[in-house]
Amino acid sequence: MMTVKLQIVIGVAILMVFGTLVNMIRRRSLELKYALSWMLVLFALLIFDCAPRLLIVVSDFLGIYAPVNMIFFLGFCFSLLIIFSLTVALSRTSGSVRTLAQTAALHEKRLKELEEELEKERQKKE
Repeated sequence: MMTVKLQIVIGVAILMVFGTLVNMIRRRSLELKYALSWMLVLFALLIFDCAPRLLIVVSDFLGIYAPVNMIFFLGFCFSLLIIFSLTVALSRTSGSVRTLAQTAALHEKRLKELEEELEKERQKKE
């Protein structure tokens, strides 16, 4: 069981991380869609911090021997979820970058063609 002092320290740390997330969203250095999962985890941790008996009840209900094992298992599942969502986002971004690079190359080719035509017209006039 946790002491009240440890619960307070953990609660303050959770609130500080939450404040940091909100500040990063406000400054637009982190998108809300990526921060929502972190906020959900922080909210769950805050609930378990305020009511540590709830952690024991939930781990018993799920048939997990020790509450600490449940925390590690949930952390592992959360990590996999974050990795998967970032992989999906990276794949989408990669496709967008490829399309953008191809479009830029086509525009650059067209620009060179137009410059060559303009140069030929100038040479004809001279």
